[in-house]
Amino acid sequence: MAGLGLYICHCGTNIAARVDIDRVAAAFKDHPNVSIVRQYPYMCSDPGQELIKKDIHELELEGVVVAACSPRLHETTFRKACVSAGLNPYRFEMANIREQCAWVHDDREESTAKAINLISAALSRAFLLESLETEEVPVTRAALVVGGGIAGIQAALDIAAAGYKVILVEKEPSIGGHMAQLDKTFPTLDCSACILTPKMVEVAEHPNITLLSYATLERVEGFVGNFTVTIRKKARYVNGDTCTGCGLCAEACRMKEKVPDPFNMNLNKRSAIYIPFPQAVPLVYTVDPEYCIFLTKGKCGREPACQSTCGTAAIDFHQKDELIHEEVGAVILATGYEQFDPGRKAEMAYTDYDNVISGLEFERIVSASGPTKGEIQVGETSPKRIVFIHCVGSRDKNIGNEYCSRVCCMYLIKQAHLAREKIPDVEVTMLYVDLRCFGKGYEEFYDRVRGEGVIFRRASGSEIYRQGDRLIVRAEDTLLGKTIEIESDLVVLGTGLEPGQGTDEAARLLKISRSTDGFLMEAHPKLRPVEAATQGIFLAGCCQGPKDIPDTVAQAKAAASSVLALLNRGTVAMEPITAQVDEERCAGCRICQTMCAFDALSFDEADEVMRVNRALCKGCGSCAAACPSGAMSMHHFTDRQIMAQIRALAAWD
Repeated sequence: MAGLGLYICHCGTNIAARVDIDRVAAAFKDHPNVSIVRQYPYMCSDPGQELIKKDIHELELEGVVVAACSPRLHETTFRKACVSAGLNPYRFEMANIREQCAWVHDDREESTAKAINLISAALSRAFLLESLETEEVPVTRAALVVGGGIAGIQAALDIAAAGYKVILVEKEPSIGGHMAQLDKTFPTLDCSACILTPKMVEVAEHPNITLLSYATLERVEGFVGNFTVTIRKKARYVNGDTCTGCGLCAEACRMKEKVPDPFNMNLNKRSAIYIPFPQAVPLVYTVDPEYCIFLTKGKCGREPACQSTCGTAAIDFHQKDELIHEEVGAVILATGYEQFDPGRKAEMAYTDYDNVISGLEFERIVSASGPTKGEIQVGETSPKRIVFIHCVGSRDKNIGNEYCSRVCCMYLIKQAHLAREKIPDVEVTMLYVDLRCFGKGYEEFYDRVRGEGVIFRRASGSEIYRQGDRLIVRAEDTLLGKTIEIESDLVVLGTGLEPGQGTDEAARLLKISRSTDGFLMEAHPKLRPVEAATQGIFLAGCCQGPKDIPDTVAQAKAAASSVLALLNRGTVAMEPITAQVDEERCAGCRICQTMCAFDALSFDEADEVMRVNRALCKGCGSCAAACPSGAMSMHHFTDRQIMAQIRALAAWD
């Protein structure tokens, strides 16, 4: 190797404030493997990259080491600079002297010494790096969207509008998600259904979208650009092609008004054959297998009443679940959120009193299509006092949800306005921890509601109990520094958001990580916020973290844009950092196969050795670490390279 170029970044004062850059550069001036040492305030800038390119040309460098920030941030940037100058990108190495030095040490001497140590290790490995070549594979020009809430709907429409096939999978009988349950949206007070329904209809009518509602994702195989997915389309026991949505079957059902209605938060009853809500898409009835007498007991009178009533013979109790296989190039996860179960906070008495309800229950109550047709009632009368309690299930270390759910402040403020609108003389009190009105027009909406006579008290709700016919809300007023008690006829709990029911399964099927809060983890919170670490998998909406409708739609459009960038290319480059097998040393013990999380290893029965599917391998190194014979190794992370780093680290005090 002719020599390496070493480039040290100041990162403004991010590194230079804690690391003596001149001393670091001087330490490698006479290094036997280094041809040039340079420092620059911002190596990632165009001038900084030009320094690297110029030296590669003029000095014929055979390797580059940049000492700067985390490789997660700019490794790709510097690799591209190397490629543009004619150097193989896998002859580039990066030493992290910002996050691992400058940002974690107060002592300048210690930080400088550590920076020298890390750069020494990087140089030792860089000298042994080999050129690797990427492989181009074709992309299947179709996408899978999992989740039919507003995020999934928007992503599917954007991809389909660009001319690509989309398979939209939704576990419920209808698309729409939680947005379909809302009455109005803040801060404009637009009718939620009026905004959402046209998009739902557009999904159903779009020629490029295959809508699979009442379906779940069963299996995902393959790799970026070439995924094979298996979808279980559950039996509705109703033929979607002939059902007209007339509702005669539900009227005739012997379980009419006897089955809890989850769409209305179980505040009313429905039939065992149902549509979730009047604007459902597709408008096809579904038989609930848990409550249908014919399915649970095998008999429903002389014959099922729904079946005999149906004029189009759409009801078919012989239907079975169907497995559908599709080929797609990319997957968008939009599995949404679940409302926090307030029953987990016993002090809120949610399970004790009917007039302590959740925020989503209040949404259904005030909705014209809800169980009370929009009337707010406690028993037979309208409440005179309503108390809204913020942060139930959010910012709470005791239950493990330390994050802010972002939407609770605003939806409670909106609900306070709706309460005053429907009952003008009602006394409304808001008990808030902090008000977070962060979005466009949100602060103005808060000012408007406060001007309408809603009482805002900075207090943390601690207990709810009954005294006579009234509820008593005990709280700690954090401004006055004392305990207060407020009488109320109705208490609404501002329940936070938690990962949706499908999050666990999605993470398992697609082998993607979850952050400490349980939501799906993005590849990088700032630079790759809609991508999962697994190539070809994208995130949209509340599956990635709590967010309101505008941010959800924005992220869905960003995810769709990322998918289109992938599909438009037609091919995708496969990362060459993969496992390799030394067939002479492989004993065929298959230990490595049990360690592989990506199904990239298979046993060749004829030759009795392991084989690596480079397209599936993610280069995690688990197989190489587990192999007892040392037959399995990693491209770009060979034992020789790693040992050179260790020796360099050990050589410094």
